[in-house]
Amino acid sequence: MTTPRYDESAVKVLKGLDPVRHRPGMYTRTDNPLHICQEVIDNAADEALGGYARSIRVTLYRDQSMKVIDDGRGIPVGIHPEEGVPTVQVVFTQLHAGGKFDKKDGGAYAFSGGLHGVGVSVTNALSTLLQVEVKREGQLHRIVFGDGEVREPLAVVGTCAKKETGTAVTVRPDPKYFDSPLIPQGELEHLLKSKAVLLPGLIVTLEVELPSGEFLHKEWCYPDGLVGYLSEQLAGYETLIPIFKGDKYIEAGDDSFAPGEGCAWAFTWSDEGPANRESYVNLIPTPAGGTHESGLRDGVFQAVKTFIEFHSLLPKGVKLLPEDLFSRCSFVLSAKVLDPQFQGQTKDKLTSRDGLKLVSQMVKSPFELYLNEHVELGKRLAELAIRAAQSRQKNAQKVEKKKSSGVAVLPGKLTDCASDETGRCELFLVEGDSAGGSAKLGRDKDFQAILPLRGKVLNTWEVDRDQIFANNEVHDIAVAIGVDPHGPHDQADLSGLRYGKIIIMSDADVDGSHIQVLLLTLFYRHFPRLIGAGHVFVAQPPLYRVDIAGSGKAKPPRKFYALDEGELNAILDKLRAEKVREGAWSISRFKGLGEMNAEQLFDTTMNPDTRRVLRVGIPDDVTANTRDLMNMLMGKGEASSRRAWLEARGNEVEADL
Repeated sequence: MTTPRYDESAVKVLKGLDPVRHRPGMYTRTDNPLHICQEVIDNAADEALGGYARSIRVTLYRDQSMKVIDDGRGIPVGIHPEEGVPTVQVVFTQLHAGGKFDKKDGGAYAFSGGLHGVGVSVTNALSTLLQVEVKREGQLHRIVFGDGEVREPLAVVGTCAKKETGTAVTVRPDPKYFDSPLIPQGELEHLLKSKAVLLPGLIVTLEVELPSGEFLHKEWCYPDGLVGYLSEQLAGYETLIPIFKGDKYIEAGDDSFAPGEGCAWAFTWSDEGPANRESYVNLIPTPAGGTHESGLRDGVFQAVKTFIEFHSLLPKGVKLLPEDLFSRCSFVLSAKVLDPQFQGQTKDKLTSRDGLKLVSQMVKSPFELYLNEHVELGKRLAELAIRAAQSRQKNAQKVEKKKSSGVAVLPGKLTDCASDETGRCELFLVEGDSAGGSAKLGRDKDFQAILPLRGKVLNTWEVDRDQIFANNEVHDIAVAIGVDPHGPHDQADLSGLRYGKIIIMSDADVDGSHIQVLLLTLFYRHFPRLIGAGHVFVAQPPLYRVDIAGSGKAKPPRKFYALDEGELNAILDKLRAEKVREGAWSISRFKGLGEMNAEQLFDTTMNPDTRRVLRVGIPDDVTANTRDLMNMLMGKGEASSRRAWLEARGNEVEADL
């Protein structure tokens, strides 16, 4: 066996759009081409969001190519001052280029869904053809790309009326990058419909070419916006209260948020039928929700809770939780956030921590006023929430949480939670006593338990299940969760499980990553059913904190937290947009969880509404190889295999130096 050569020529540099073609899954969904086409639609919608476009026309052809036309301002075609090529060429050929980074004084797009700046350039990289036609200043310009490269340079190909402006983009996705070459028509229709819903008065048209060569025509326009759409979704079902609609945005002079940030909403409750819930950030659908949905839930719950307390409606012994109220709530939420942080480029979930406070602040006061003006409707909601809370507490009493596993006594260093509802309870496995102390002080005692771990956990990959209890740390973990060790094919009994979520919380450094791996090895090797059932999670603590000094009562000090450098740069951009003086902030890097006080640790890493956690799972397509890979990584006799693997794959790591 020859050893792979590792010299200067082995270090590869991916330039331009090569990284996208090399690993498309890092930039977009690869199940079908809809997401790269959505980037083009989103750009057109951003023009409408800014008030510059009145219509969007989308045509889906039989060969799965798509044309998107808007009557916005048209992408700039002049020479870019820094790159020396037409600006439209820069937008479609360079990652992290676009009109959405400049937030100062509003920028070209003060509020937009695109923030990463890799949108349409990714579309271009993964398409065999991308043609852009721009109407601007009385001329029709055209540039054509193929496989990310310029095939026809920008040229004037015609004239148009001076007032006629807009952009037409034709995309032909390359099927080799996608599991299926077909664009799902149902998802496309829902996406386009949502643009019409969120932008009252915007006319959105879809034409689909049929096998016969004829075109199926659909058009959406919602003059009533969110209310009209939610009424359509709930047609046939009786609601407890009329749809409560509203919108509220930050005005100039607010110290916490930028002018224009805020949200529009429409929500109601029904006893029957499905609960329809949709949320958007700057017109981008967020099917996985996020902090803006948590903010809506918090604001509405606080308003109803205040109403219940004011009217003394809560029976003795009943404790209300937000889910008691929200289980039958249907809503459409459209948030506007200046610098939205999403979970990944696919933008399924908003993770901006300020999203919760922003939306809660906007919704709470108007809804509280509404309830007090309509007392009978408020009492209906109170009755709904109290009934749900009583049912939940009654069900929890039927299956009382086990306080021990077999005859074992719970570990002395475990700080348990008060709740008996396994589904709500969370166990944090915390690295170090200092972080464990902050976690104990900052946690929600009702449903969060803390188990501090001292030092590195035993590598249990080659340890028999009968012997793992010899290690104190492993023993404490196994006893605390209430489930006996088992193999991948055993019929494990999870009825004794004491926590619905087991969350590994370690420092964001090399040692913390090592502890994560050792704990994940323990769960994969000896508690695989916990991973299979989705009970194991990894916390994502922030790496940076930005402190802005205050200046008297008018401007109190502020703190921001960033998960990584990308978020840090976004925070700094936001501060510059607010005209905060350069150098007026200080940036500190957390070396470990122990450096945070209890309040900081809860807000950033433990609060279910604002934290980031990753669910641990094994995709079906890699299940067969996972055991071999784990054996190579964790086996004591696999040092040579690990070295060969590191030599072959070491260039892929993002080192934390």
